[in-house]
Amino acid sequence: MVEFTHLPGLAGYAETLAAMEVRVAAIHDGSAAEAVWFLEHPPLYTAGTSAKSQDLTDPGRFPVFAAGRGGQYTYHGPGQRVVYVMLDLNRRGRDVRRFVADLEAWIIAALAEFNVRGEMREGRVGVWVARPDRPALPDGTPAEDKIAAIGVKLRRWISFHGISINVEPDLTHFGGIVPCGIREHGVTSLVDLGLPVTMADLDAALLKHFGEVFAVPGQKLSLPG
Repeated sequence: MVEFTHLPGLAGYAETLAAMEVRVAAIHDGSAAEAVWFLEHPPLYTAGTSAKSQDLTDPGRFPVFAAGRGGQYTYHGPGQRVVYVMLDLNRRGRDVRRFVADLEAWIIAALAEFNVRGEMREGRVGVWVARPDRPALPDGTPAEDKIAAIGVKLRRWISFHGISINVEPDLTHFGGIVPCGIREHGVTSLVDLGLPVTMADLDAALLKHFGEVFAVPGQKLSLPG
C-alpha cells in the first residue's frame, strides 16, 4: 500500500521533517505503509548537503534550515506544491539515479496535462521549461527556467524528501538564494507561464501518473478523498 495524504495549511518545516523521520523508520520496520505527503510550507530556505554559503545571498530574509537531503539551496513557500515521497527502494531496484529520473518523469507527465513541456538536463537535477519568449543567453544558449526541484535522501533504501513544483509562489522570494547553485537560468511557475492551474489541478495530475512510474506489481494506492 502507498498512502497519500494532504497536510492542511502551511506545514512547519522542522515538525514535518521530524514526522517524516518517524514514518520512514516505520516503513523500514514494516509497521507503516509507504507514504506520499502533499503540502505547502511557509516561506523558508533549505540547504542541501552540497549548499555553498555564498549562494545564500540574503540570509536574513527567511528562516534557513539544514535539510539533510542532496542538492544545494532551495526555496519553499505558499503557492508551491511540495511532495514528500517515502518509498521503499528495496522493492524498486536500489538505484538512486533511476529513482531521481523517475521523479523527474513523474513531474514531466503531470506538467504535460497542462500542455507544458518539462525537460531534463544533463548534470542538472530537476525539471526545466524552454522560454522562447525571452532572449537567448550571451553564449547563444536558449533561455530556460526551472519549474520543479528535486532533493532526496535515502536511509536503508527508504526515501526521504522529494519534489517541489511551482504553481503560483511569489517568484521574488527566490531572490535570496542562488536556486540549486545555478546562476545562468531563472525560475518560473505554471501561473507565470500564463496557465490558470490550481494546486488541486496539479495534485490530480500527479495522482493520475504516480502509478505509471512507481507502483510495483500487486501494489494498491490509498488515494485521498
